[in-house]
Amino acid sequence: MTERTEGPGRDPDRLLELLPQWHRMRDAEAGGPLRALLAVIAEQLDLVQADVEQLYDDWFIETCADWVVPYLGDLVGYRTLPGYEEALSNGAAGGEAARRLAAWLAPRRDVADTVANRRRKGTLALLEQLAATVADWPARAVEFSRLLAAAQDVRRYGGSEAAALRRTRLGRARLVDVRDRAALDLAGTPFDGLAHLAEVPRVTAPRRQGRYHPPGVGVFVWRLKPYPVTGAPAYCVDRARNLYTFSILGNDTPLVTKPVPEPSPIAAIDNVPAFIRRRQLRDRLADYYGPGKSFAIWRDGQAEPVPPASVVVADLTGWAYRPRRDQVAVDPVLGRIAFGARCAPRRGVWVTYHHAFSDDTGGGEYPREPATPRGARVYRVGPGEEFERIMDAYQRWQADRARSGVIEITDNGAYQEQLDFALDPGQRLELRAAEGRRPVIRLLDWYSNRPDALNIRGNPGEGEPPRIVLDGLLVTGRGVQVTGPVGAVVLRHCTLVPGWSLEPHCAARFPEEPSLVLDRTSACVRIERSILGTILVIGDEVGTDPLPIHIADSILDATGVDREALSAPDCRHAHAVLHAYRTTVLGEVHAHAIRIAEDSIFAGRVHVARRGIGCLRFCYVPPGSRTPRRYHCQPDLALAALRGRDPADLPRLRELEAQRVRPLFTSTRYGTPAYGQLAAGCAAEITRGAADGSELGAWHDLFQPQRADNLRARLAEFSPAGTDAGIIYVT
Repeated sequence: MTERTEGPGRDPDRLLELLPQWHRMRDAEAGGPLRALLAVIAEQLDLVQADVEQLYDDWFIETCADWVVPYLGDLVGYRTLPGYEEALSNGAAGGEAARRLAAWLAPRRDVADTVANRRRKGTLALLEQLAATVADWPARAVEFSRLLAAAQDVRRYGGSEAAALRRTRLGRARLVDVRDRAALDLAGTPFDGLAHLAEVPRVTAPRRQGRYHPPGVGVFVWRLKPYPVTGAPAYCVDRARNLYTFSILGNDTPLVTKPVPEPSPIAAIDNVPAFIRRRQLRDRLADYYGPGKSFAIWRDGQAEPVPPASVVVADLTGWAYRPRRDQVAVDPVLGRIAFGARCAPRRGVWVTYHHAFSDDTGGGEYPREPATPRGARVYRVGPGEEFERIMDAYQRWQADRARSGVIEITDNGAYQEQLDFALDPGQRLELRAAEGRRPVIRLLDWYSNRPDALNIRGNPGEGEPPRIVLDGLLVTGRGVQVTGPVGAVVLRHCTLVPGWSLEPHCAARFPEEPSLVLDRTSACVRIERSILGTILVIGDEVGTDPLPIHIADSILDATGVDREALSAPDCRHAHAVLHAYRTTVLGEVHAHAIRIAEDSIFAGRVHVARRGIGCLRFCYVPPGSRTPRRYHCQPDLALAALRGRDPADLPRLRELEAQRVRPLFTSTRYGTPAYGQLAAGCAAEITRGAADGSELGAWHDLFQPQRADNLRARLAEFSPAGTDAGIIYVT
């Protein structure tokens, strides 16, 4: 068997080298016509050989091409969901989102496990595995019939002992032990072991979902993912320096479990990203606290964390609990830490913990794969690096007179310094977090007579306008201000905290302050997978063209749907043209025009100056908005379906339909785990309103409706006989 080589690495002269030396010499003397002919033949031979090799790979589900997956599945009776062929064709045309959708509609791993799954049909462990392989959701399967209270047979005491034992239902008809606080603490959770009375609604009911009925099997799934924060500084919330929060923003953040591999067929509470409860942590502190576990605490720069013997679990609501001198109180529900007043840390507190969020957006320790531009100089900032401050690295870059520079922050620290970048024509600067890091830039009150924002200024001159990229940063305390002739401003995987900073309960501290100010600049703004507050545009509407603003897979949060998310001062139209793709806008939009908006949610009113240009496709726009032409938008389609009704009832029906078809969110406060997530009661026109059937807004690319449909189809196929298996969302 010959060794396989890749196409680009194959030698085009390998056919020529097979000829005798005399022919090659004569061909070289003639200018190489034979060599050129053989090179063309070798290229076609490479295509044939690559096709033969791919045909061999197509025999196996692990290596076959995407289009072969449903055919191999058909051989074993695997049924793909509708829309796979369309998604595959769109993905072949270059759509990355369509390729991801095709992978969810027909997962390779699920096709490969079809035959093995049929042998395990009817087991709870298989249902949990299906949730992981089909929908990529951690899950716990529960058979509700085992949790139903039932009276014992009155004949259990008659007849033989063996017959009485057969009539006995062990574990049924038991009373709740009110002294078992650990069991009571888990009531209503997927790990509830108490006895319940039967419920009428089934677990598969479309409107009111029940749980406890004899044929019910519930598959509890966790949609929020655990995201680590490693070695980051905690936030001191008082002057006594003994009260802290895990979150550097000072808000309450519930801690979640770092999942560990399942040692048993059925998932336990340690195997899923569940929120850590106080009693659970108190009873099993060693399983959650320490290096490499769910969370850990360091103080005063010590190499070892606070010993577990000093950690006590307490309810720190209102900071009423006061630990003793050698104790460290931890509240996992609120994400708070309290030290003894007489032994408060003197040189700071650092923490490692896990929090929950929907997707890889806004920066974090998830893979971002930052690419360094060719010829760019890299200046690393952090402990043990050449530079300790960001501005020191920036000044070195300016002194080196390099055209392109990258300032990379290598730790999760908080950088408290005034950032002022002045860029000359032709320069390109990138300020980014290193892979697997989430640094914090805290902008404080540095000056009394001018703003303290992160300033980006373009110096006038001849040549191409400068560019700046912010990647993987969390900016709090102030916003970003761009002035002067700047070519492009790119925000990628960044968070500009809406409202600048947060209150303990995640309310914005300054809700009316903008996160991004474009002050008389020519910058083209591109925002990708980021979270930010209001965008304020200040410009010359007469002598300059509108600024292009591109937003994709992001959340634009004005901290209220009645506040301006994009506007000019005094709520005037921003001199900008908006391009929005898979974006959630929590606020009003007042812009010059909207060139294109796709698969997006505009929770607040939209008003554009120019309606003749642009288009909105598969979006939600509140009634009364002034927009360009709309195609397949909501609630337009829902209201159009009311045509033909009684004219007397039409106004009331339109109002009811408009109230039904509107986005409902689990939370609209940044800092909460389910921030920006569509609520369970949201209308299907919103949760499945995108062009490909996915949900509208920033979490479109999660394809949660398709994942849920695929999982329901597999549950119906592999559930135990005579049972109803349904999906129950825990987060």
